[in-house]
Amino acid sequence: MRAVVIGNGIVGAGAAYHLSRRGAAVTVVDACCQGGATQAGAGIVCPWVDHPEDDDWYRLTREGARAYPALVEELGEDIGYAKVGALLVAEDPVDLEPVRTLLRRRHAEAPEMGDVVDVDTPTELFPPLSDGLSALLVPGAARVDGRSVRDALLRAAAARGAELRTGIATLTGDGEVLVYQADTENGTRWSPAVAAASPGGAEPVPAEGSEPTSWRQSAPLADAPEPTVPEPVVPEPVAPASPEALRLTGEGVPVEADVVIVAAGAWTGEVCRPLGVELPVFPRRGQILHATMEGVDTAWWPIVLPRIGPYLLGFPDSRVVVGATVEDVGFSPRITMGGLDEVIEAGLRVAPGLFNATVTETRVGLRPVYAPGRALIGPLSERVLVATGLSAYGLTAGPFTGEIAAALALGETPPIDIAPYAPA
Repeated sequence: MRAVVIGNGIVGAGAAYHLSRRGAAVTVVDACCQGGATQAGAGIVCPWVDHPEDDDWYRLTREGARAYPALVEELGEDIGYAKVGALLVAEDPVDLEPVRTLLRRRHAEAPEMGDVVDVDTPTELFPPLSDGLSALLVPGAARVDGRSVRDALLRAAAARGAELRTGIATLTGDGEVLVYQADTENGTRWSPAVAAASPGGAEPVPAEGSEPTSWRQSAPLADAPEPTVPEPVVPEPVAPASPEALRLTGEGVPVEADVVIVAAGAWTGEVCRPLGVELPVFPRRGQILHATMEGVDTAWWPIVLPRIGPYLLGFPDSRVVVGATVEDVGFSPRITMGGLDEVIEAGLRVAPGLFNATVTETRVGLRPVYAPGRALIGPLSERVLVATGLSAYGLTAGPFTGEIAAALALGETPPIDIAPYAPA
């Protein structure tokens, strides 16, 4: 079986990994555009608190979380995965009752969440938090480093013979794959390397004024207009994000494939358009910041999930992650003053003890959202299938979604019923 995977984010990497484990000849092609969601994700694995009204969405994320321990063992390397638990916090304890009820209802079918308990003093677990917050602890929640997961999956696939290419993959009307080099708008050739991957080395947007349906924020907090300021000059070899900004040069190189998995994130609709299908997949921007607290051991701090953003979580090296914005601004992977202001203001409201933390890094990603609602997984033609649309849940369900796509590509029965995620 010759398989081409278009996209090397966490879904595409998961597909390549599972295909190569089953003996398929795999080629992974990625355009390395700015704004890939995997590299910017915070890494929260806590599905049980979300999608209370959508069992199909929940099932996908729950099974994605459940698959992680076995994946960690298979990969045999550090991918930043750790069960640190999650604190659900609110100023008024009454606001915790709906999620407490939800967790009780789901516990029998998801005992891996652990026994949910009240926490009288949340600052003992996450010291920077505001005094007086009420909290529930979900001990089974985990954090993971998305970049490390993606790279480990690609390395494992490459070790089994998978070929990793950089270029723009396009489809013909009958599903054949052509790979192009590209020029940016100014005519400069763009051909970045994929060093990290080398073997050596939607939710629906709620109506205005309505409450989000999930514990974690799922829609923009405000419809703030984009500032009309000039775009900054970006040095080479960074690739553009917008599909329209890419210029194909020369002739496309055909890649032999019996099956093609399109896992191109927010760019999936553009890739699949030559097939005669219009997939309403769009980017949702998320800005996130990383801060350090010198001399403080943050490695085992729990994830902090307020009722409505922001989330906070600790990592080794005294690092704390705060995010994220939720912005429908198209293919614009920019860090903005307004976005950082939103993240910092909201983060300090929940955790004022971070006031003197050092901001060490900012990240931005374009999360792929499928307009009808859930993830998008399934065949588009006899040769081509699609796997995308995980929105804010890519790091939770991405490797598992890649496993589903690999099973479909090989003609196997997928691990869960994919009918709810089929292309509309």
